[in-house]
Amino acid sequence: MTSEKKCMGCGVVLQDENILQEGYTTSLENDICQRCFRMKNYGEYQTVAKSNDEYLSILQSVGETKDLVLYITDLLNVDKDIEEVRKALPNKMILVLNKKDALPKSVKEEKLIQYFKDMNLDFEEIIVVSVNKNYNIDYLLKRIKFYQTSKNVYAVGHTNAGKSSLINKLIQNYSDKTQELTMSPLPSTTLNTITIEINDYLTLIDTPGLIDNGSILNVVDPKMVKKISPVKEIKPKTYQIRKNQSIIIEDFIRIDYVDGVKNSFTLYVSNALKVKRLLNASNRDDLKDLNKTTYQVKYGEDLVISGLGFVKMVDKCEIDVYIDQNVDTFLRKNMI
Repeated sequence: MTSEKKCMGCGVVLQDENILQEGYTTSLENDICQRCFRMKNYGEYQTVAKSNDEYLSILQSVGETKDLVLYITDLLNVDKDIEEVRKALPNKMILVLNKKDALPKSVKEEKLIQYFKDMNLDFEEIIVVSVNKNYNIDYLLKRIKFYQTSKNVYAVGHTNAGKSSLINKLIQNYSDKTQELTMSPLPSTTLNTITIEINDYLTLIDTPGLIDNGSILNVVDPKMVKKISPVKEIKPKTYQIRKNQSIIIEDFIRIDYVDGVKNSFTLYVSNALKVKRLLNASNRDDLKDLNKTTYQVKYGEDLVISGLGFVKMVDKCEIDVYIDQNVDTFLRKNMI
């Protein structure tokens, strides 16, 4: 039997007839589906494929309101299509830069904010937060109150940006509600819109994350997802790289230095990942069976590996990148 009751963890409509379909629960009296129950209590993660077409139709309905939107992004994995998402919504919008605690303490907040201001994307404000450290959450709430157009405020962003974590923190800090959204390091945890009344003047509406089809999290073993997702402040690894040398991260990616002067590569990835440098790369075929992309890097650019992090490069050069064909890589101006 299917009811109109929704799972308090992921927002899907609950049903007790088909264990293989989303929303299954052993009893319609339960508040969460079996998937959320097993995630929360046993750490068992199940991915559920949601198409971006479904997400875009939800975004369209958000755009038809005049409500404030929080666009939440992960500082270690800033969305490639941030401009497209901003332009898709006419609403007032606060850009929330989450997971500051994952970046080194030496990275200045003002520099991060300026980096996004330079994109000229018409955000009402850009706010850096850390849910884990409870950093700037009070300030975010004040600014939400300042820009609100109604009680309703929408949370949007890509999967794994920390939307559910942020909303849970707001519930914990400012509400007497006991509802908690399901969190996991895997994509597509939130399956439908979830409405949470925080207090008399604020109702947050969480939306499913926009799926990053090019994320490395989609192609690695679920056990590796935890290793990729940093839980502590990243300790950047810097290498002085010359022509005919390579950097290899786990068995995910190989970066060959094809041409250029001696260069500095700084890796911003989880501390748990193994990194090695090949000093004479032409004699080694490690990972060369993966898909190859050649980049002409300009002065001061990052190589972004979707879902994994980024490599900061200083000088212009030519590199070959070997990685699974389903994982996106791209260049951008140095963020740090």
